[in-house]
Amino acid sequence: MAIDVHVLGTASARPTGRRAVSGSLVKTPNGIAVIDAGEGFQTRFARQRHHLKHHAEGVTLKPSAVNVLAFTHGHLDHTWGALPWLQSMDLQGRQTPLLVIGPTSCEALDALEAGEPLPDAVPPVDLARQWAAWWTLAGQGFGFEIRWVLGDPATNRWVELNPSSGEVRLLEAMPQPAGWTSCAIHALPTDHSVPSCGWLIDQAPKPGAFDRARADELGLNTKQRARLARGEDIQGPEGQLESSWFRGESGPPLSVLISGDTAPTPKAWKANLAPTLLIHEATYLELQADKAEEHLHSTASGAVRTAHHIKAKHLALTHYSSRIASSSEPLGQAAALAGPLPVVALNDGDRLLVNDRGEVNHLRRTNEGWSSASMAPNR
Repeated sequence: MAIDVHVLGTASARPTGRRAVSGSLVKTPNGIAVIDAGEGFQTRFARQRHHLKHHAEGVTLKPSAVNVLAFTHGHLDHTWGALPWLQSMDLQGRQTPLLVIGPTSCEALDALEAGEPLPDAVPPVDLARQWAAWWTLAGQGFGFEIRWVLGDPATNRWVELNPSSGEVRLLEAMPQPAGWTSCAIHALPTDHSVPSCGWLIDQAPKPGAFDRARADELGLNTKQRARLARGEDIQGPEGQLESSWFRGESGPPLSVLISGDTAPTPKAWKANLAPTLLIHEATYLELQADKAEEHLHSTASGAVRTAHHIKAKHLALTHYSSRIASSSEPLGQAAALAGPLPVVALNDGDRLLVNDRGEVNHLRRTNEGWSSASMAPNR
């Protein structure tokens, strides 16, 4: 499977008896990205791994395979579980480097680059303030390498922070996780009450199958086949052979976009995004649309409008207010506007599998494992 998304929390500001706060894992061929880590994240991560071990043979979520922790913003329901999890990985002897990255304000970046204290305009929930507190609590730091990177996605201005020396280094561009070659992660500015962004993870198209029958017809040897398979043009028995002649049609580019907290249709999100899968907050129902507007959140209907605006191919709803008793409520409101857009409402522990053909399968978590529910278009 190309991309396997695990949604470990679907509550908004506070957990309920059946829902935990935000925290998702996106497993790619290059490694795992954690998007947000609210209260109790490491416990939920451990439970998901245990469930996989007993009910999904061959599927794993190794903590050592996590190479990026990306925050959508600094509200505590999205960050409060990160420091305990980092400390636990340290105690377990983690050696793999980790990129920790998130958005901050221009005011914070100006102060950090100048080596000055953060101004009063930078609120306590800003990641720049939170991380400084974490470093103090962590004492001697961590026994594995962490790159701490803050930035303003709107201006693509990013800095790397060194907790030990206090050095702040301006980066030429947003860094990528170590070892990511066929996948990449991108920050997309969102519209919320604090500096915020959504995270887009994309994967390069899978090359088409190598045409062995054609190679057989031409009598190509093993070395010639290998070079063509690598994308090199070669000299064949009867002239130049282009590698593209020996490849079938490539698969589609794949991408997963997790919105974080945002008002509908963020200003910076363009129609050509066209993600394979959009996982979007749906904090409120239409009866509370005024609250959604006041607090810069989305309703389920607003999530559909966003999906239509950016031409998402599949939509999954999450991040429900505690007033929402069942995920069937936002699903009903979204489905009424979705048209042919496939839409589902997530619950804690659900998975979304994106295959190489761009098809998405929704797996609902049960006590016995996961039950499959393909994301077919609405009728």
